[in-house]
Amino acid sequence: MDDQDPGLRMVHLLRAVTMELDLFAAEFAGRNGLHPTDVRALIHLLDAGREGVRATPGWLGAQLGVNSASTTALVDRLERLELVRRERDTEDRRRVLLVVRDEAVRLGWSFFGPLIHEMVDSMRSFDEAELAVVRRFLLAMRDVAAAGRRAQRDGSGGQ
Repeated sequence: MDDQDPGLRMVHLLRAVTMELDLFAAEFAGRNGLHPTDVRALIHLLDAGREGVRATPGWLGAQLGVNSASTTALVDRLERLELVRRERDTEDRRRVLLVVRDEAVRLGWSFFGPLIHEMVDSMRSFDEAELAVVRRFLLAMRDVAAAGRRAQRDGSGGQ
């Protein structure tokens, strides 16, 4: 592909934003004695809560692409750190749900809050139509990346 291709230039820019956010998350993890996977787990659980998804350990493991033993170790670690708690599902007492504790939310906001506010403030320079295009673009890129990850995992990537 030609380096001057506008699509490839956008891919490089998107990758640069992703790298900055990853480095920011790594700084948070390091300051709080967390593994990067712990941070990804907390993000998945917070997103699940916002979307009304009842997050189980199996669901979390699938989101992270890790096996059940790794998921158990991860949840045990987050529970020990008092960032997550296990709760019995009131609809199915055999099922355990994962809930992010308020302390984890406070910890996250104390670190990520200023960045989030700066990002939201920056977005105010765009009108609704522009933000709608950006949203459509980001959703499309998320879907392409997720499909690519699944293809790689299933052994059909690049074919």
